[in-house]
Formats: sequence, structure tokens, C-alpha cells
Amino acid sequence: MSEINQMRDVFDAIADPTRRQLIHLLALGEEQPLHELTSQFPMGRTAVSKHLTILKEAGLVNDRKVGRETRYKLNASPLREVQDWVAFYSKFWSANMLRLNQLLEEEDL
Repeated sequence: MSEINQMRDVFDAIADPTRRQLIHLLALGEEQPLHELTSQFPMGRTAVSKHLTILKEAGLVNDRKVGRETRYKLNASPLREVQDWVAFYSKFWSANMLRLNQLLEEEDL
């Protein structure tokens, strides 16, 4: 998968509030089984599983079988792409706000 496709997948994956909540839950601890994650949502096991599949396809979640149970763990490294994208625009807006502040101060003189 190319870097551009991976980035699109990560952004698509985090676009949904349920998936963001799953990421948050997985960030709080170690591996969690599907039934524990499902108990945190007003939806069934199949729906939560579909969200986890999207996160897995984006590289944000790893899973492993333990007997009949599937356990999920966060892999936060793909979120670095999101952080880098946000950081660029954070610098952009900081620079623009600084210029705006300077213009407003000049007008007050």
C-alpha cells in the first residue's frame, strides 16, 4: 500500500466517532477482547467488529486470537501522519494570527 493510500485510510478510519472512541478505549490499556469493547457501545458485536476491521485495515489496530476470543490492541504509529498534517496547519494558523495581531497593533498606533 502506498503512503498516500495509507494516509487516506488513516484519515477515513478516524473520521467516524465510533472508531475514534474505539481508539481511545484501546489507548487506555492493553489488549481488549471484542466483548469488552462491545459493552462500551449501544450497538451489537457485528457493528463494533466492522469498525475494528476498518481500523485494522488502516493499520491502527492489531488483533490476535486467544482461544475463541479475539483481542485488539492499538497501534498508534499511523496516527503520526495525522499529527504531522495537523502540525503543519497549526503552524500556518499561528503565523497568520501573529500577522493579524501585528496589523491590529499597527492600526492602534
